[in-house]
Amino acid sequence: MSQAITQATKRPRDENFPVASLVLSPEHRDAVLAFYAFARMADDIADAPGLKAAEKLKRLDELEQALIAGDPAVSQAAHLNAADRQHKAGIVQARDLLRAFRQDVVKARYNEWAELIEYCRFSANPVGRFLLALHKERSAAQAPADALCTALQILNHLQDCGKDHQELGRIYIPLRWMMGAGSEKAFFDPAQAALRRSVIDAMLDRVDALIDQAQSLPEHVQNRRLRAQSIATMALARALSERLRSSDPVLERVQVSKADACMAFLRGLGGTLRRPINGDHRITAAMVQRSGSSFRLGMQSLHRERRRAMHAVYAFCRAVDDIADGAAPPSEKRAFLRDWRRELDRLHRAPETPIGRELARASSLFKLPVEECHALLDGMEMDSAERLRITNDYELNLYGRRVAGSVGALSIRIFGVPSAHDFAINLGRTLQLVNILRDVDEDAACERVYVPLSRLAQLGLQDAPAATLVADPRFARVCEGLAEEARAGFTAADDALMRLDRAALKPAILMMENYRRVLARLQARGWGTRQGRLRLSTADRLHLISRAMRPA
Repeated sequence: MSQAITQATKRPRDENFPVASLVLSPEHRDAVLAFYAFARMADDIADAPGLKAAEKLKRLDELEQALIAGDPAVSQAAHLNAADRQHKAGIVQARDLLRAFRQDVVKARYNEWAELIEYCRFSANPVGRFLLALHKERSAAQAPADALCTALQILNHLQDCGKDHQELGRIYIPLRWMMGAGSEKAFFDPAQAALRRSVIDAMLDRVDALIDQAQSLPEHVQNRRLRAQSIATMALARALSERLRSSDPVLERVQVSKADACMAFLRGLGGTLRRPINGDHRITAAMVQRSGSSFRLGMQSLHRERRRAMHAVYAFCRAVDDIADGAAPPSEKRAFLRDWRRELDRLHRAPETPIGRELARASSLFKLPVEECHALLDGMEMDSAERLRITNDYELNLYGRRVAGSVGALSIRIFGVPSAHDFAINLGRTLQLVNILRDVDEDAACERVYVPLSRLAQLGLQDAPAATLVADPRFARVCEGLAEEARAGFTAADDALMRLDRAALKPAILMMENYRRVLARLQARGWGTRQGRLRLSTADRLHLISRAMRPA
């Protein structure tokens, strides 16, 4: 073999995540260390600054041949070959890693998310598959392990994005996503933190979804020590994701803290003491908790099973809304929404995500019409456009039916009041009108205008950049007309409640009173003097609770 790089640039303890922790048994630790040493050697060859691409590829080929032969002249290859003979794991997975290292030599940019995921299939997932094979784990653990490994790889890409760009000339952030920051140069400009932030957060949304998919891994792992390491690793992944959301990896090195590591170790230790139970509902409940949504108050009033089902519906809504509102290019957003359509099609077979499994459970218990979930996705596809305009009232009503009416139609079945379908659809339209009025400036910043162009045209206002439209005094006059329709919608809802089960509809009433209060505050502020997004005070929330508790 050609003269190789023998001094590793990193040791296991230098990595972000546990490599061969003391949690693992000594027998397994030795094999893991052999795998790590081989992978580190290959990585150092691919990253070597003094080698030409052709020389790197030649050395990686020679390293692969040494691994297959167990060449004693290359200790890293010989040790992993011996581990493979003993455990029937190592060579196959290491050869997959070598494919990724070769790719690093010749490929420095990734255009879209799917390309990056395909890279992770060889650069990260073989590590998890090696650990599973080493411990003779069942195939059911493979999919969540792949999700975890991919999440860890992308977290490392984000963490090292500045260093990779500066020292290796590589960028693992999809180029089409970076174009949202203007250009590659603009993305790495220290002064462009706000533009960079939106792209990083959109990527972290996808990473968090992968970590959620990995959440079932401990349930499938039989070996208690490996289960403990998987729990600790997931905890560290979540901690790093949270730190990346609050820090800028281009300006500073973002790492998990010692406190994060300690907490992760304790969680892993707990996994050795008890068999983990299904945690899908904890994921959806946590999404509701993090949201701070006023709808959370209504859900808290439900009994356990109904509340769990509403958490599933809300988590689904939150996930697809985050896709539509994120910084990914429109084509990528549509691809992610198509993934959700496929997940909905799997609800009655084998959903692959925690939200999907919780939705399947809710659907079975409460006979939820899955077509309403597809309707919501139709609305999210409208929101995913690079530039959105609502042409006329018909389109406005269609949009409201999709993004709000669908949620109402699902909710009233969970509440146990399917007879309130018309009430839910009409209230959904009313709430969506309030959303539109509340978020005028926020939407305009995304080049979205939900006020129908036909109404603006009646006042002589033609289509223009969103910021220009919403600043025109005539736009405020149209907003007043929509506000009047929303007030009429609340009055109609009050009348309908006289004929419905008010107690069962308490969560809907809480939401209605919340939005009625928002509308009143918007009206008092005036349509031409918007100053940021309006938020309700504690006093407002106490008021809406008292209104909701009022007898019919």
